[in-house]
Amino acid sequence: MSQVAPATAVPSVSSREERVGLLLVFLSALFWSFGGAIARYIEAPDSWTVVFWRSLWAASFLIGYMVWRDGFAGTRDLFRKMGLPGVAVGFCFATASTSFVVALSYTTVANVLLMQAGVPLIAALIAFVLFRERVSLATWCAIAAVIIGVAIMVSDSLTGNVSPIGDGLAVLIALVFACATVITRRYAHVRMTPATCLGTLIAASFAATQASVFAVSAPDMAFLFAFGALNLGLGLAFFATGARLIPAAFAALLGTFETLLGPVWVWLAHAEIPSARTILGGAVVFVALLVHIALEFRRQRRPVKPGVTGVQQPN
Repeated sequence: MSQVAPATAVPSVSSREERVGLLLVFLSALFWSFGGAIARYIEAPDSWTVVFWRSLWAASFLIGYMVWRDGFAGTRDLFRKMGLPGVAVGFCFATASTSFVVALSYTTVANVLLMQAGVPLIAALIAFVLFRERVSLATWCAIAAVIIGVAIMVSDSLTGNVSPIGDGLAVLIALVFACATVITRRYAHVRMTPATCLGTLIAASFAATQASVFAVSAPDMAFLFAFGALNLGLGLAFFATGARLIPAAFAALLGTFETLLGPVWVWLAHAEIPSARTILGGAVVFVALLVHIALEFRRQRRPVKPGVTGVQQPN
């Protein structure tokens, strides 16, 4: 996520480190894109059981990753230092990850993922309303296009093709992710890894109070491990490590691969074909995002003065 909080000096990053960052962020999007396809293999009838085990496996992986990287004392300090902003990001993430699993019981993977494509633009709108952050004309146009695209996709609910609950949860996911983005921008010192780990623990705790049963079959447990530890946990670890090494526009562009690839894996593995309205609305959202990112690239590369690159330092 890009950060527009108080400016602080950031260390320069070598070309090799930037290439590593690009690879890690791409891998995060790739791993996240398999989420819908993995979920369709899980036969557990209770969505809360799925949320519980997915969140538990993700939390276990993230805690293990932080302990390996920072040690026990360092991991404890990470949780202590994230403060209320980190807790808020954790609750946003818990809401999003829980809603993702439940939404897949009601609507298509394409609907969920394509609505998430508008998160950067929704975040810009929220930041304008709450903090009066400047929004360019190009961004306003992109926001309007996203609203139109999402409206087209949600209109499937009115025809009965998909459930309004599923589309409503998909919109909720986009909104809470956008809120998490804004919070991270306003509080640049918040570390994403402990905050998202807290989110998985919150989600697991709440799901434990709602699940009707915790026992699952051995094949389901294998898929739940992949769904939690690999799809969610490893994806977060890749992103948290790589996003700090590259400019925000690069991270946003690479993140679109999740939206692009996710419906493809579900189509190949489960023959789940998006409706015409989903494809049309998703195309509007996707094009709006890509045009906005292209304009951001152009802005970032514009030299401030002759001989000086306009590409921002990574944050």
